[in-house]
Amino acid sequence: MEVILTQDVTGLGYKNDTVKVKPGYGRNYLIPNGVALIASEPNKKRVAEDIRQAAHKAAKIKQDAEALAAKIGELTVEIKTKAGETGKIFGAVTPLQVSDALKAKGFEVDRRKISFKEQPKELGTYQALLDLHKEVKHHVQVTVVAE
Repeated sequence: MEVILTQDVTGLGYKNDTVKVKPGYGRNYLIPNGVALIASEPNKKRVAEDIRQAAHKAAKIKQDAEALAAKIGELTVEIKTKAGETGKIFGAVTPLQVSDALKAKGFEVDRRKISFKEQPKELGTYQALLDLHKEVKHHVQVTVVAE
């Protein structure tokens, strides 16, 4: 089943993308929750017109995302957390903590746009991926240190 996404869905696609999903997922979750529309011809034409009209806005959003990525650059974020003697931390470092640390340094990044390749569960340095735009991804070093 083909659907047109009305908003970004992690792991599936971005707003206005036409994606193929299993019928149950489309009919029982995406469409009832307003996350997607059936990819019929009238809906495809409407989305194409919306994209055409919003092209200059999209260029501005992408430009802002690239500027933010350039400003962040090779920034290293330090997260302080409680840890045991072996270096294992209590709990895990979450995207919310990274978002708060970036906000403290003057960068506004939504926590839902931050992900880790491997979840930090020990002291050390990790890579966090910032999904600033569908074409702009940026990596930030996250150093986890004991309090």
